[in-house]
Amino acid sequence: MDITRRDLFKMAGVAALGAAIGQFNVAQAAKTTTKNDEGENFMSSIHIAAKVGEIAERVLLPGDPVRAKIIAENFLTDVHQYTAIRNIFGFTGKYKGERVSIQATGMGVPSISIYLHELIEVYGAKKLIRVGTCGGMKENIHLRDVVIAQGVSTDSSIVKQVFGDVLNFSLIADFELLSRAANVAKKLNLPVNVGNVICVDLFYNDYDDPNGTFGDGKNTFNDKLRRYGILAVEMECAALYLHAAAANVQALGIFTVSDHLLTKELITPEERQSSFNDMIKIALETIIQ
Repeated sequence: MDITRRDLFKMAGVAALGAAIGQFNVAQAAKTTTKNDEGENFMSSIHIAAKVGEIAERVLLPGDPVRAKIIAENFLTDVHQYTAIRNIFGFTGKYKGERVSIQATGMGVPSISIYLHELIEVYGAKKLIRVGTCGGMKENIHLRDVVIAQGVSTDSSIVKQVFGDVLNFSLIADFELLSRAANVAKKLNLPVNVGNVICVDLFYNDYDDPNGTFGDGKNTFNDKLRRYGILAVEMECAALYLHAAAANVQALGIFTVSDHLLTKELITPEERQSSFNDMIKIALETIIQ
């Protein structure tokens, strides 16, 4: 049996969405015509109440809805809010004359997978850059540093649910976006760290415990990850790169270090929402090229 690119994408969507929405047919729901407050007919996905055309092909993906609002208000012009369903905000505006959307995704692989599926399948997103926070893993990674994910390792089962035990599918960034982002950072004189990150399902895990998961009583699992060059830990990028690969669209993950697993430093919850301008500048300059 031949498996098409669309089949793979649907498999990735089902793997992430299944537990959340059961047997609900996403594709069928996308064809449903509803009415907005003005009585106009429009196509709506399950979780994003927007007309087709309201969302740009270029989309930035912060997890935090408040960060999405702050980005839209401070970096875009002609801003229009197209959704606030579940208080997960989405905005479209212009950056240097180019249409860009900012869509919050919530936290974790299942949540971002829902929004990725609908953004790509229903609204035609073509370039997606995640702009989020991460935990620094190595000594040379510092608080507020910018990390660009060249590749993503993961403990999530999302890849296995698509490919089974046949192979360990490599989750990698789109090279064009990756190289652009590196060049943009260089032109802006903003230092960045490019490399492998790990995407985890559990924020509170025992990976720093020598007797915890995959520890050997002396070394922790995080020690092993550092030894193999993992720069940072986050919770969404595996889904981003898997969905992008299946749908043949461009994707990149750019992060700001908000806490550090070695030094135990961290920034305040308020700073998580409102800071990180370097990351946003790099992402916006990259996505409009």
